Amino acid sequence: MELLTEELKKLLISGGAHVSVKDAIADIPFELLGERPYGLPYSIWQLVEHIRIAQWDMLEFSKDGNHKSPKWPDEYWPKENAPADKNSWDKTVKQIDDDLKAFIELVEQRDLYEPIPHGSGQNILREALQIADHNAYHTAEIIVIRRLLGIWK
Repeated sequence: MELLTEELKKLLISGGAHVSVKDAIADIPFELLGERPYGLPYSIWQLVEHIRIAQWDMLEFSKDGNHKSPKWPDEYWPKENAPADKNSWDKTVKQIDDDLKAFIELVEQRDLYEPIPHGSGQNILREALQIADHNAYHTAEIIVIRRLLGIWK
């Protein structure tokens, strides 16, 4: 079990074979966060805010039987292309990191296979894999946008 826990932590933090969310969003010029190149339907801001909302929802679902998920899909995606200000961006980035750390605490402390009492068969292992998969998917989209904007290494 310890090996699985350590592998999950690595997958959630560093992305494993993929770029981490943290690395994908580092050093993006603020004025480019709302750009939607080549008619793409979303901006970097919208993707990052979506990652924040979805990850927060999975964390809260995993620990709180009274949690109410946002309405899909409207409340999982921001309407605006760009953050209102630098503080909004910083707050979103910080919450992604804080929520990920809180979820990793659940991975370390809970039985990964025990069904979540208020769920319909979900467990911490499933939620960890879902967070990792979801974040990797949207991280790849962020990197594509960065490449299109000429701001990826």
